[in-house]
Amino acid sequence: MARDLTKGNLISNLFYMSIPTMTGFALQALYDIVDMMWIGRISAGAVAGVAVFSAVFWLVEVLNEIIGASSISLISQNYGAKKYMRTARVIEQTITFKSLMAIIASVFLLLFLKPLMMLFSSDSTVLSSGLDYGYWRTFFLPVFFSSYTNYTALRNIGDSKTPMIIMGVSALLNIFLDPIFMFGKVPLLNVPGFDMGVSGAAIATVISTCVAFIWGFLLLTKGVGNVKISLKGLLRLDKQIDIKLLTIGLPSGIEMLMRNLSHTVLLKFISRYGTSALAASGIVSRLFGLAFIPLVGFSMGTSAIVGQNIGAENIKRAEKTVLFAILFGILFVSIFVAVSNVFPERVVSLFVQEKDVITVGAQAVVIVSWSVIIASATMSLMSAFFGAGYTFPAFVSSVIGRWFVQIPYVIIAVTFLKLPIDYIWYSFIFAELAEACYSLYVFRKGKWKTVRVS
Repeated sequence: MARDLTKGNLISNLFYMSIPTMTGFALQALYDIVDMMWIGRISAGAVAGVAVFSAVFWLVEVLNEIIGASSISLISQNYGAKKYMRTARVIEQTITFKSLMAIIASVFLLLFLKPLMMLFSSDSTVLSSGLDYGYWRTFFLPVFFSSYTNYTALRNIGDSKTPMIIMGVSALLNIFLDPIFMFGKVPLLNVPGFDMGVSGAAIATVISTCVAFIWGFLLLTKGVGNVKISLKGLLRLDKQIDIKLLTIGLPSGIEMLMRNLSHTVLLKFISRYGTSALAASGIVSRLFGLAFIPLVGFSMGTSAIVGQNIGAENIKRAEKTVLFAILFGILFVSIFVAVSNVFPERVVSLFVQEKDVITVGAQAVVIVSWSVIIASATMSLMSAFFGAGYTFPAFVSSVIGRWFVQIPYVIIAVTFLKLPIDYIWYSFIFAELAEACYSLYVFRKGKWKTVRVS
């Protein structure tokens, strides 16, 4: 059920929006972890291949980010201002444009996936695994993009529970299907499987995502919280809304592109240390996806609350929500940091058994975990900007943290000083510190309070 976030207790609203979002993403992260564990049973090369594909895939995710970031402020502000018909039109246009962008991204990846992956590794196992996994994900990219739109739409009209349920069911279905499609004999069940290896993991993800998209789409066509989309509306363009969808989130899209490019460059430096380092990087990436769940929950919940309150001109209420999000975000991720520092080897050994990968991964987990606490403050501050539709600071923050701090540091550490791989992991802490300082400066300056996009 949709909720008016311009009224009621601030903390209650924050947790109402954030906890279900966390739960949904937690189940999705659980799938990611289980997925990597199954892939780890094949080989470390298979894990590295999926990690390399993920780095390449996020380069096209920028297209989804541009429209998605725009839709957050447009949907929440219009809903907060009680403009329900316009809210529905924004959702319709978001679905349409994301689908078009996904088609473009799919064509690009299908043509260039192999040469892009070859930039990171010449290992035949890494390449074949990444391509087997990647082509399936690429072909169904429009479904992935559109499923994100359903979640965003429901969440920003104040319905946090439905996306949680859909994401949870999708993740559990994915976990169930993974071993069935991957292995000739399904572990634990001892029944015949399809024996498709890494491709099977991708197919399981495609099936579960299709189920999630259809479910969310049907709910929106039936109507949620005075908002109801139509099939006819999907085919009728609205120039005014479309321009906003393409421009409001453009800085955020560029930010994601710059961030992903920096990750790609970083992965190239990590590849100098061998397949074990690449595999460890992939594991750490999935693991820290779990750590960021509370932050994503508070960030998305806060953005919806900020957007609705800006639409209703309740600026002080929006500002207080951000401050509460920072506090609770730090408290939640502190638990993860503690576990990472006490049991790093055990955590990494859940994914692989190769001693070299465990050693490198454990070092990474201990060091990078501290950057998550800093990131918790940054993400909460950024949620104010996204709720307002003021996305330019996200771009500047990424450039400062990744390109002015992290990448130069890594170049010096690896190329000139020839330092061990441990020093690459420290770069995450330095990058997050730079982004946090800039985000706090922009938040206190207050321009985000005056932005209106509805």
